[in-house]
Amino acid sequence: MQTLIEWSYFGLFIATFLAGSILPFSSEIVLSGLLAVGAKSTGCLLAATAGNFLGGMSCYYLGHLGKIEWIEKYLGVSDEKMQKGIRFLHGKGAFMAFFTFIPIVGDLLAVSLGYMRANIWITSVSMLLGKFVRYILWIYVTFGVINILK
Repeated sequence: MQTLIEWSYFGLFIATFLAGSILPFSSEIVLSGLLAVGAKSTGCLLAATAGNFLGGMSCYYLGHLGKIEWIEKYLGVSDEKMQKGIRFLHGKGAFMAFFTFIPIVGDLLAVSLGYMRANIWITSVSMLLGKFVRYILWIYVTFGVINILK
């Protein structure tokens, strides 16, 4: 984590990309660490949103490949979970990509949307907005905690 904080915005981008992809990773620690050492909130917001969005879209494209065997083997998402995700998304569609910021569930949403071939434009915009809102809120929370600790 310390190395990613030392890499500043690029480190944050990497952390949020990893967190947005299938890999379990806590990008919030890196974001809060950067803010605590004086990094600009705008730069952090842009780097975090971009990284997490691209990580989420990597899940979408893995689902879009449509190989259940690969999804099970490499992503650890069983066919049963995929079918459950698809049933949940049926009728709700690409706008549900907004909620891909939710830990664990978000990855399943993104993979399922890709597997369903959900509209790429609606999925992208919805996902980008969700990730953006997530990091705005986290930045406000972090500044609140920093101010309390002063």
